[in-house]
Amino acid sequence: MTKLLLVVGCFFAFYLASLILDKVIRERSIKKMLGDLRVRYVTRLMNIGLVFCCIVVVCLILGLGYSEVSVFLSSIFAVVGVALFAQWSILSNITASMIIFFGFPYRVGDRIKILDKDDDMSGIIEEISMFHVILRREDGNIVTYPNTLILQKAVLKVEHPLPPAVIEEH
Repeated sequence: MTKLLLVVGCFFAFYLASLILDKVIRERSIKKMLGDLRVRYVTRLMNIGLVFCCIVVVCLILGLGYSEVSVFLSSIFAVVGVALFAQWSILSNITASMIIFFGFPYRVGDRIKILDKDDDMSGIIEEISMFHVILRREDGNIVTYPNTLILQKAVLKVEHPLPPAVIEEH
């Protein structure tokens, strides 16, 4: 009976944590004027992490020993690790997306220039997705720029559209 109450308490704590996390993410998104799609991505990732933690706690409450749980988790991490190593860019883009969500100073609608020596990456931010920042260039073309690269490059917020020669001098 005690285990049942603890499991119910764990699910209740999970539910409360999920509500609090959703509220914090929504408040942050309103403050930074973020798009709904981006908020759903971040909320989904955070809830997946909460579900994982809840499953671990419930397994420990139900009497699965630490060694059984750790063997199970290490097996899962090994399989997931191999899969993600094969797709390293996906994992790094998801991580970069979380960093961009909480710390990126630019918003949808801002005009930016990514300081890249090879290409002129400037335009208006159309969307910030889980894997890419989507820019609309001055000529109307759409550019998708990976989140990991936008964190590695300097980004300049352009207040007024400048002629290309003036932008390149800075």
